Amino acid sequence: MFSLTDHPHRRYNPLTREWVLVSPHRTKRPWQGQVEQSAHEQRPPYDPTCYLCPGNARANGAINPQYEHTFVFTNDFSALLPDVPSGEYASSDGEPGSAVPPLLYARSERGICRVVCFSPRHDLTLAEMDVPAITRVVDVWAQEYEELGALPFIGYVQIFENRGAMMGASNPHPHGQIWATERLPLTIMREDVAQRDYLEATGRSLLADYLTLELEREERLVVVNDHFVALIPFWAVWPFETMIISRRHVGALSDLTPEERSGLADILKRLTTRYDNLFQVSFPYSLGFHQRPTDGAPHPAWHLHAHAYPPLLRSATVRKFMVGFELLAEAQRDITPEQAAERLRALPERHYRDTTASP
Repeated sequence: MFSLTDHPHRRYNPLTREWVLVSPHRTKRPWQGQVEQSAHEQRPPYDPTCYLCPGNARANGAINPQYEHTFVFTNDFSALLPDVPSGEYASSDGEPGSAVPPLLYARSERGICRVVCFSPRHDLTLAEMDVPAITRVVDVWAQEYEELGALPFIGYVQIFENRGAMMGASNPHPHGQIWATERLPLTIMREDVAQRDYLEATGRSLLADYLTLELEREERLVVVNDHFVALIPFWAVWPFETMIISRRHVGALSDLTPEERSGLADILKRLTTRYDNLFQVSFPYSLGFHQRPTDGAPHPAWHLHAHAYPPLLRSATVRKFMVGFELLAEAQRDITPEQAAERLRALPERHYRDTTASP
């Protein structure tokens, strides 16, 4: 009899309409590949050489204020710029926007990139901040989404955090980024189409229906509260990939009530603490929110959610590589989402480095 636990199979992602190959039997293979060095985690509360700490100078000479909670500034090395002249580049073999567009085609893209410092403390992460402090970060995210999204040339606001050197973070100070783009990025376009099609066909939210199924089965749940659910999606690609979904059908962070914002902060703390406790290391990941585009359309199908993509596989020093078949054909994973969720659920919610909290 076919078994999801024992046999190779493909799982479908209804949000992006992509497939992932799952090979649970491969967890038994030995590992003789690359082993990462475990990062040294001892950091001072303040680092005079850090360009994100309060009062310090950044690379462009600007001096950070003596901020006490959060601090937002325009990225000194932005990938997007707001004043790019409008223009196109196209070869002569087709017309832009036609059924057969030019083989060589490019167009200008405007945008704004900002940095959000979560805390003045250099030595903290989301997992080690308290819920009120994380709630202030959620409030800033919501405010930035509203302000950037209100600009006439911004069509989408992507809020994210790259945590750890393994994920390309150039500074260990707790911070994230916001990239506001003129047009919808590729993944957002795919999720937009899938959610719109589902709403038109059923009259319901795709993620609301999916969340109902997950809450009934309880196989892939990791952390829950009254307002949000963190789970390993059925179609997860990365070993300990998670998705955070709002219980209420809202389209964006700015739609959340104060209680829901606190609930999101609670989920973020509990999830990232479990991540750290898994291998007793400051867990690397990329985490970001997918929410309603800001192009002026109502987008009733959009359901607020976040994706967390951590690369670690077997330990703090063995990561998952997306190479070979993954790059050339389709994504593949070994440990099943159900097994990953079970491991995360079994972990304590007291951070492994917390020596002050009561058991």
